[in-house]
Amino acid sequence: MGALDESLTKLVGDRTAKVLADSLKLRTVGDLLHHYPRRYVERGQLTSLDDLEVDEHVTVLARIEKVTLIPFKARKGDRLEVVVTDGRGRLSLVFFNQGWRQKDLRPGSQGLFAGKVGVFNGKRQLASPDYQLIDAEDGNPEADKFAGRLIPVYPASAQMPSWKLSLCLELALDKHLSDVGEPLPAELREKHELIPLPEALELIHRPRNQADRERAQDRLRWDEAFVLQVALAQRRAADSALPAIARRPAPDGLLTAFDARLPFELTEGQRTVSAEIFTDLATEHPMHRLLQGEVGSGKTMVALRAMLAVVDAGGQAVLLAPTEVLAQQHHRSIVEMMGDLAEGGMLGGSDLGTKVVLLTGSMGTAARRQAMLDMACGDAGIAIGTHALIEDKVQFQDLGLVVVDEQHRFGVEQRDALRAKGEQPPHLLVMTATPIPRTVAMTVFGDLETSVLDQLPAGRSPISTHVVPALEKPNFLARAWERVREEVGKGHQAYVVCPRIGDEPPDAPGKKKRKPVADDPEDVGDAGAASDEKRPPLSVVETAGMLTKGPLAGLRVEILHGRLTPEAKDDVMRRFTAGEVDVLVATTVIEVGVNVPNATVMVILDADRFGVSQLHQLRGRVGRGSAAGLCLLVSDMPAASAARARLDAVAGTLDGFELSRIDLEQRREGDVLGQAQSGVKSSLKVLSVLDDEEVIATAREEAARLVAEDPSLAAHPELRTALESLLDEDRAEYLEKG
Repeated sequence: MGALDESLTKLVGDRTAKVLADSLKLRTVGDLLHHYPRRYVERGQLTSLDDLEVDEHVTVLARIEKVTLIPFKARKGDRLEVVVTDGRGRLSLVFFNQGWRQKDLRPGSQGLFAGKVGVFNGKRQLASPDYQLIDAEDGNPEADKFAGRLIPVYPASAQMPSWKLSLCLELALDKHLSDVGEPLPAELREKHELIPLPEALELIHRPRNQADRERAQDRLRWDEAFVLQVALAQRRAADSALPAIARRPAPDGLLTAFDARLPFELTEGQRTVSAEIFTDLATEHPMHRLLQGEVGSGKTMVALRAMLAVVDAGGQAVLLAPTEVLAQQHHRSIVEMMGDLAEGGMLGGSDLGTKVVLLTGSMGTAARRQAMLDMACGDAGIAIGTHALIEDKVQFQDLGLVVVDEQHRFGVEQRDALRAKGEQPPHLLVMTATPIPRTVAMTVFGDLETSVLDQLPAGRSPISTHVVPALEKPNFLARAWERVREEVGKGHQAYVVCPRIGDEPPDAPGKKKRKPVADDPEDVGDAGAASDEKRPPLSVVETAGMLTKGPLAGLRVEILHGRLTPEAKDDVMRRFTAGEVDVLVATTVIEVGVNVPNATVMVILDADRFGVSQLHQLRGRVGRGSAAGLCLLVSDMPAASAARARLDAVAGTLDGFELSRIDLEQRREGDVLGQAQSGVKSSLKVLSVLDDEEVIATAREEAARLVAEDPSLAAHPELRTALESLLDEDRAEYLEKG
């Protein structure tokens, strides 16, 4: 174990080490050295106090304007109120029974003040904040170190403010900087004019000026990009070494027969992407491809043709869907598209055909048993289902292709369990409509071979999207329901989407939060609600009741959500598809894959509670036929809020890839090596997948070259050490499983 792997206890003592570990997950000297400043301030450059958010933990540099000691009237004690300013805004600091602090906190002094922003009597304040004065008057020794250089402000916690972290880092730099290794090969550093890592760590924590900071960040950005790219290059090399059965479609076989029956022309994009996939399937190592495409671009058609090609070649294919509704929808539409080609071995079925079976968690015993038998004996060339396909007792005769729809809904372990059902690793195709942040990150890093469908099939209609400010303009909401009635009057249908189901309070006292059932991972919107919300999220059950008695009285209104029985869900969807239901009030269970061309309008209630990707997916359920689509995003949030800005962004573009960038900017990359998607566990501290694509692309080329020359990194022991540090047990497992 190297010096950088040592516990912080020896460096800073038991108590401080425990606080660092508990509040910031910093456990070793290396962790501490790689905990970089969030930003820097200069003496005289005061923090803008107008930008502070309530409930945020902040560190501000401000000047003390006024100090007042106020005795309590009804009891002993006092309150010290200190007003600090940036020259425009003001912030109150409040200390209880600490009048002695007047000796330190004098008007005119500058200081760093850290605490949680609260509100009292309509004014923002920090209660009992930590602080450090940085004026060097009176020979203040603590302030001397701030003179003439940038002051780092670190990601901190209530227990460990930024300047205490600074003190810990001073110790680490003074004692351990010489122990820092050099993971980047010398020729690479020279080629790209990068400073040594020890110097970069010195300058990121102790910059004399902005130029120092930029030189340090340039080097550290390369560290993150290159080490990560080496990990991915090693994985790609390992994947290409695995054996797989090449799957080439038979001439004049099932795929040819299917193509001949298509009532429309494939788009140029569909033909191009299919060719890429067929090339991968014909190789003797597993395909590992991501299919990205706009909502409605025809990804399912491309996936189906890939599955038919594998069946042609004597293998079986599986389509894994995240919900029962989507699995049923896929099964129904694929069987309809294939006709008698989906009835192989059955009376009236085509001689070229195969069986297409459905397997979900709540099917009847007899139906489940028959589906599993058809898969095990090979009669079913195509199986479509939910997590139920992953169960140990589900077996295949010769699994050749796994297609995962909306891949972000499945954990790595689940995908891996399905892939393990083949005697040799099956080919893998993962699909997503709007890439969520981690998917974008993986794509930028080149972890997956990527195909893009950005062309909509002929006959698709445009979708117009508008934000409906329900509180500011109630008449706009009334008009939204009128638009629904107008569309139904023209013979069309509508969706109304709500954030929750509503047969119980979302957070009933004394009740545990409901976990999603296995086959239906429904969320209450992935954006969450504001902490100071005045009401719970709108629900399907209550909304449907309100609409049938009010603005949509007389229309045929039905509900759909994840807690209905599979039979009830299927019945509702069949009747909606057949035009027997005018308005479907649903949760996000209809988010992906549901295809009803006659549905032309969607009203999303409490739209601010959903994420950008979810809104784009939901919107894609309308405009799938010849009539134009309309999506109305209803929100109570004020016009100036971040939530409304997010809705305006969705309303402003139909480009899913642009929306994914907006999503990524708001939510950060997440941990591109692990399973977190929220950005909380990000392994990227300096590197940004949006801003540093050029660095990433260059690092990928350099990493591929190095791994090709030295697959085990035998000649680069310090790079191997850095790789082991990056790939902790969970992340290494993620890379292996992919």
